[in-house]
Amino acid sequence: MNRLEELLTQVRSGEIDVSCAAAEVQSLYFTDLGHSVLDMDRERRTGQGEVVYCAGKNTQQIRDILSHFDTNRINVLGTRLKEEVYEEIKDQFPHAVYAKDSQILTITHQKIERQGRGAIAVVSAGTSDHTVAEEAAKTIEFYGHEVKRFNDVGVAGIHRLLNRLEEIRSAEVVIAVAGMEGALASVVGGLVDVPVIAVPTSVGYGANFKGVSALLAMLNSCASGISVVNIDNGFGAGYLAVMINKDHTQ
Repeated sequence: MNRLEELLTQVRSGEIDVSCAAAEVQSLYFTDLGHSVLDMDRERRTGQGEVVYCAGKNTQQIRDILSHFDTNRINVLGTRLKEEVYEEIKDQFPHAVYAKDSQILTITHQKIERQGRGAIAVVSAGTSDHTVAEEAAKTIEFYGHEVKRFNDVGVAGIHRLLNRLEEIRSAEVVIAVAGMEGALASVVGGLVDVPVIAVPTSVGYGANFKGVSALLAMLNSCASGISVVNIDNGFGAGYLAVMINKDHTQ
């Protein structure tokens, strides 16, 4: 029985009155912290809980938001959390896990069960793409799906990619992370029989235009079965991969 069913049962039995129940029902859907309104119903609607995008928020706002989830023993994923901010708040959240290479923070109260039809491959072109690739990988792991990492296998040395090809082909979804000319997604898309999610990164020289050239190349890929997320959006790619990899029979 979920909390809403419990409330209705309590109203029927007279344990609580209607006004108290109505107030709690509202809190089941959202919580207004003044500076932020937290969507508490997202997991029921979408299957995945609220995610905290930490960039652009001040330290106190981040404290308040994380504290609400923590107090209510709700698993929470925080993205784009700068290391210096984590250093300021870590004493308040001693059980939080922070990965500075991806700027991802996780607080876990409920055990995360293994989910998905298979593994998700995160394939990155070069070491400079590592931060974005890890953002995708950590997001996938937070939602209980298996990740296989294939780092530094860009097309400038395509033998590196071909050397790992059979392993990559065993995945149910592939995320291809690349900057420069963004060719990795097209190459991978032409070699596998599963969906490919392309992530352009803001890595490259001059005319790379901070990832715009890779973005346009990926959007114009002649390989079929490729979807493209925004520049440096490792979280978005990881989330989409999780949605594709869900086992709807469970």
